Amino acid sequence: MARLIDKGTKDYYRALCMMFFGSLAAFGAEYCLQPVIPILAQDFNLSLTKASLAMSFGTIGMAISMILIASVSKYLERKKVMVLALGISALIILLMSVTEEFTLILLLRFAQGILLAGFPSLAVAYINEEFNPNIIGAAIGVYVAATPLGGLIGRIMISTFTDFASWRIGLMIAGILYLICAIMMWFFLPPSLNKKIEHGKVHIAWREFLGLLKNKKIIMIYCIAFCVMGCFVCTYNFISYVLMNEPYNLSQTVIGFIFILYLVGSISSAVMGTLSDHYGHGTIIIISMVIQIAGIIITAFSPLIVKIIGLAVFTYGFFGVHSNACAWAPQSCNNDKAQVSAMYMLFYYIGASVFGTLGGVFLSDYGWMGIVVFESIILFVGLILSVIIYNMDGKNKLEKVQ
Repeated sequence: MARLIDKGTKDYYRALCMMFFGSLAAFGAEYCLQPVIPILAQDFNLSLTKASLAMSFGTIGMAISMILIASVSKYLERKKVMVLALGISALIILLMSVTEEFTLILLLRFAQGILLAGFPSLAVAYINEEFNPNIIGAAIGVYVAATPLGGLIGRIMISTFTDFASWRIGLMIAGILYLICAIMMWFFLPPSLNKKIEHGKVHIAWREFLGLLKNKKIIMIYCIAFCVMGCFVCTYNFISYVLMNEPYNLSQTVIGFIFILYLVGSISSAVMGTLSDHYGHGTIIIISMVIQIAGIIITAFSPLIVKIIGLAVFTYGFFGVHSNACAWAPQSCNNDKAQVSAMYMLFYYIGASVFGTLGGVFLSDYGWMGIVVFESIILFVGLILSVIIYNMDGKNKLEKVQ
């Protein structure tokens, strides 16, 4: 085995910095069009539902690609795939900034989603393989901390440039910056040395993936991810439209700063993750589901400050569910952990794609209250599943004791 990256070394600081910038680029690119969905609807003369497909095509591309990458990861060189994923994705953003046809934007977003999956699916693997085991937790912490920041900075930047110039200029600047991040990673990220890449015929483990669908507990956890991520993306896809219109009339720049609420998610992930060590994932997921439902209901009230508080509560609840569900799934069976996590991300991003678009129908027909009722029903289904899993888990533990 090659030399591992140790704390305090030159490679340590280079690797952490590059993983940080890589996360900024990856998650900034993933959500680059979310804050300008209402603008796209105006420019291309679309309904909000059709305009939101600009987000859904990206997330469905990621969902499909996550499964494929997890299945063939042993054939992929970590650094090269991550850099190519970020670099080509940045070039796609530049293409989108000059594209005159919305259909072509959707195709580009789908391709971008397929590529972007190459970064998060291999970043954690790179850290686990290249860093000293004693500092892996800290290294992954830096990576995870950068993921909401990437989406946040990208949204604020694109929203601001949309206000002062146009969404096309915002995308162009974002694409250039993300391309620079990819080039920096190519030159400064230490190479992948500790993973022996397999060669020969590529085998995709479809049978193992399908076997997961027979595990009732795992399926219910996946369905919870489907529900909460779908509602989360739906909320942030369409809240911009509500805040841009009467009675709020907020500018695109101010709306971009609404996404600072994502930082609440970082706090939630840490707090609710720690609590799960004491009370168990099932208990914390139920509590977080209740918090998320409460948050979306609070947004039904008109005062702007109350709406923002509701969004903060909703965001806290979502990250509490997600951080525990994605940790609980691999612990709930003996299957390959990468496959379990990949299937989780499949349901997660399909939920984002389906509900992130379908919510536009309810907004168009019933206004924001339509979104609130729509999501409350979905989240209540998720809460019921959470209680069922909790009871199932408790029963299994009791049988083992007896």
